[in-house]
Amino acid sequence: MPNCFGHSFRITSFGESHGRALGVVIDGCPAGLRLSVAKIDAALARRRPGTSSLVSKRREEDRIEVLSGIDREGTSIGSPICLIVRNNDARPEDYDAFRDVYRPGHGDYTYHRKYGVLPQSGGGRLSARETLARVAAGSVAAQLVQSLSPRTSVTAFVSAIGPVECQNFAPGSVAWEMIEQSPLRCPDPDASEKMLAIVKEARDRGDSVGGCIRCWITSPQVGLGEPVFDKFEADLAKGMLSIPASRGFELGQGFGASQMWGSDHNDSFANIAGELRAPKNSAGGLLGGISTGEPINFRVGFKPTSTIASKQQTVSVSGEECVRSFGGGRHDPCVVPRAVPIVEAMAWLVLADHLLRARGDRCDP
Repeated sequence: MPNCFGHSFRITSFGESHGRALGVVIDGCPAGLRLSVAKIDAALARRRPGTSSLVSKRREEDRIEVLSGIDREGTSIGSPICLIVRNNDARPEDYDAFRDVYRPGHGDYTYHRKYGVLPQSGGGRLSARETLARVAAGSVAAQLVQSLSPRTSVTAFVSAIGPVECQNFAPGSVAWEMIEQSPLRCPDPDASEKMLAIVKEARDRGDSVGGCIRCWITSPQVGLGEPVFDKFEADLAKGMLSIPASRGFELGQGFGASQMWGSDHNDSFANIAGELRAPKNSAGGLLGGISTGEPINFRVGFKPTSTIASKQQTVSVSGEECVRSFGGGRHDPCVVPRAVPIVEAMAWLVLADHLLRARGDRCDP
C-alpha cells in the first residue's frame, strides 16, 4: 500500500482514524532550516474537528510531537523528520454496527476486495483524518519554500457550495482575514450567507452537500516542473485528487478552454517594466508543464460527505441486501471548508518538491 508523495521532498503518512496516533515522516528536508512547531500546530488547528456546529463533533487537540529530524533549537538536521499526533477522542465502537455492511459512497467494498480485510473503524487509512499528516508536512514545506522563495504564497478558499458560487476574485486579491472571518472560509459575504443556509439544511435533513475550492499560488519561481510526466500540473492534480472526497481538478481556463479559439486562449507575452509576463494567464501559470511565474490558478471539486444520517440501500458482506442508517458517527455535513488547509498543504508540498528538484536541473558556472 503506497503511502508516499513527492520525490526530492518526500512524505510518508501513517496511522488510522481511530488508532493510537497518526503522523508523517518527511524525507529530503535540507539541514539548517529554522522550523516553527507553533506554525505546524496553527495549520492543524484550521483543519481540526469539533470547532463548530457545522463540522464533526470529534474533539481532538491535534498537537504535534516531534520525534526526529529537528534539534532542540528548532532547526532541521537533514535526517528524516517524524511528526505525530495522538488520537484523544477515538471511538471505534461507533462503527461496530457497520462492520458487516458496505457503506454507500465509502471505500469499504473496494478496500475489502483489494486487501481481503475491511477498513479499520471510521475508514482507517481511507478516513479524512489521515489528512492531518499532510497538513503537518505542508506546514514544513511552506516554511521551506518561503525560506527559498519568500515572495511565493498559497491561498485557498471555498468558491462554491452546492449551487451557490462566490464572486470571481482576481488572483492575489483575497486576504487571509477575508477567508477566515467566514465560518465556511468563503471571502464573499453574500455568497457565504447563502452557503451557510445550504449547509445547515443538509445537516438538519441528515444529508450532505459538496462544493469547490479555488487556490492560487502567487509569485511562484519560474521554471518549476518537468516537460513530460512530472509536469507541475500533473503532480498538482495528483496531490489534489488524492485528498479524500475530491472529484475534479481544473487548471486555468480548465474545461472552458475546450470551447475557445486558440487565438483567444493563447497567452501572449509582454515586457512589463522590464519583466517578461503573460498577463492574460489563460494557462493558469503553467506552460509545457513548467511555471511561468504568473499565478498558478486552479480549482478542486469535492463530493458531498458519504456518511449521512438518512437510511440508504446497501449490501452486507455476506451479500444480503439491507437498508441501514450510517449517521451514528461524527461527520461534517460539508467537507469543503475543512478541506481548504488541506488543499493549501498539498500545494506547498508540490512547490517544495519541485523547488528542490529545480536546484539540480542546470549546471551554470
